Amino acid sequence: MSAATETLANRIEALYAPVHIGAVSLRVRDLSGLMAFYRDAIGLSVIEQDADHAVLGAGGEPLVKLEAGAQQPSSAAGLFHMAILLPSRRDLGNWLRHAAETRIGLEGASNHLVSEALYLSDPEGNGIEIYRDRSRPEWPRLDGGRIAMATERLDLDALLRDADLRAYAGMPEGTVMGHIHLRVGDVAQAEGFYRDALGFEVMVHYPGASFMATGGYHHHIATNTWHSRGAGLRRDDEAGLASFELVARDDEAHAALSRRLTASGGDAASTVDPWGNRITLRG
Repeated sequence: MSAATETLANRIEALYAPVHIGAVSLRVRDLSGLMAFYRDAIGLSVIEQDADHAVLGAGGEPLVKLEAGAQQPSSAAGLFHMAILLPSRRDLGNWLRHAAETRIGLEGASNHLVSEALYLSDPEGNGIEIYRDRSRPEWPRLDGGRIAMATERLDLDALLRDADLRAYAGMPEGTVMGHIHLRVGDVAQAEGFYRDALGFEVMVHYPGASFMATGGYHHHIATNTWHSRGAGLRRDDEAGLASFELVARDDEAHAALSRRLTASGGDAASTVDPWGNRITLRG
């Protein structure tokens, strides 16, 4: 394998884009309990904490922010899952072995052709995907060059065979927030916002769902109506998703996205989608 090919194969595909996802903020009822879950079960490190909030991440990079003060249950719209992207298949196998040894319950495991993913929820019902990407040259393509994705059985035994035997040390440096998947009231309206207003490209359609990205990634933002068709605005004090970050790769991308946020009805640094999901810009 040439050095150029090896670099392509090992890069973090989600970040190889003008705009990608940054930290996801959750409004929670039990701050100390959720912080312990993301630290001990998920394997993130506590970066900062006080009586009202906590920030957890990997390699010093903030990935999950917890805010105390949820007063009402989550409405139909909001977070379907946040997706933590690990650097390699071995890292995913290491996390699976950790989950098995500590009896962390999984809700699903899928081979999506472009990626391999494990699914679970935190104690307050917030969905979590933990996954690894295949390299971009491995992604299957349909006629016309569009990315092909599917939901097939993931061979967990094979994944475990790729794991290390040493004690689990938490999520490694290079772990990022790969994408976010939202529950919305209408997929066409979501595309109108994230595609037409914010500039994401529609990559894949599933029945009742749309997958959007920048830079040719398989998806940075997904939306679905599987359990939320017709959902209205979220309330400011409800549990679940508080906000998520969009991160611009360079000054040009930052300026372009800032203009789009303002034009969408927000300001230069933030906006809300049609269901009240807040989006903030970090460059």
